[in-house]
Amino acid sequence: MFKSILLSLGLIGLACTGWSQQRPTADQVLASIEKANQYWQSTHPKHGRAFWDNAAYHTGNMEAYFRTGKEAYRQYSEDWAEHNEWKGAKSADSTQWKYSYGETDDYVLFGDWQICFQTYIDLYRLKPEPHKIARAKEVMTYEMNTPQSDYWWWADGLYMVMPVMTKLYQVTGNPQYLSKLYEYFTYANGIMYDPAEKLYYRDAKYVYPKHRSTNGKKDFWARGDGWVFAGLAKVLQDLPKDDPHRQAYLTRFQEMAQAILKTQQPEGYWTRSMLDPAHAPGPETSGTAFFTYGLCWGINHGYLPKKTYLPAALKGWQYLSNVALQTDGKVGYVQPIGEKAIPGQVVDANSTANFGVGAFLLAGCELHRLLSKKPDAIAH
Repeated sequence: MFKSILLSLGLIGLACTGWSQQRPTADQVLASIEKANQYWQSTHPKHGRAFWDNAAYHTGNMEAYFRTGKEAYRQYSEDWAEHNEWKGAKSADSTQWKYSYGETDDYVLFGDWQICFQTYIDLYRLKPEPHKIARAKEVMTYEMNTPQSDYWWWADGLYMVMPVMTKLYQVTGNPQYLSKLYEYFTYANGIMYDPAEKLYYRDAKYVYPKHRSTNGKKDFWARGDGWVFAGLAKVLQDLPKDDPHRQAYLTRFQEMAQAILKTQQPEGYWTRSMLDPAHAPGPETSGTAFFTYGLCWGINHGYLPKKTYLPAALKGWQYLSNVALQTDGKVGYVQPIGEKAIPGQVVDANSTANFGVGAFLLAGCELHRLLSKKPDAIAH
């Protein structure tokens, strides 16, 4: 209770002092990135499986490597890739491959086992060795040559796999990656996207009015929309300028940015249920970090007006670096693994997770690019 009071007082104080409108220096942002990543890697020396949560961390860790050039960051991801044999789910029998939810080795076509390919491809581009992307090419080539288009049936999957498609296009030049990307994206839009609110439901179970928040409102889960928004930024980064569907992705990204801007809380964070803050009140880091990353990315690439969106990005980072980031380097207030905003669920300074740290690193790196206007230490 005492900690909750202190948190509330701190957030109110930050909102009232106007600190959130101050611009941090690039060095301050870099210090926060390194503090968070050092804490995570030093407290997690053993590498886990190639499932989505670990893999999401590594997407952020690789951005931190590109930004800082710290060899320890690259080596940490390389060791993880080696530990997992440069694979996701490992079944060799394609007749048994599935893509509904599953954590065993036969769920090869499930996107949560494919996000690891993003990091493998990044490592390949640093030092091209065929074994690093052999499994990624095998799995995605098989998938693209099936008649199904319903592979991305949950919002998270858009972050997990859309960037895999554009990254593989970058290294292979195979246009099928881009055509299937749009085909699968179109299916996802048809079951999860709300054209009125310009946001995504987590999956078909949560579409209004079949599902409602505690107060009868549409229930858009912040982390779910964060996955989509960040995924779109990554797609636009790698997508060819002349791709026939580029404008569709860009329009969706810009419209989501408008909706995201409207739902930010005065203290800089986004609540877990975006349109119903009272449903699960209080700060949450993973959704906030993905939104902050996407806003900074859009500003950096000229797709979002700085005058409109920079104040929101800075407020997001103010929360992330001064409330979520603890003095020891732990990134707190990360909602645990789940698929929705849960009323009464405790999310506090000790609530941390690999994917939340990854999102924090993404946000910090993109803000550092914005503030420093210096090229990455490592080209990618």
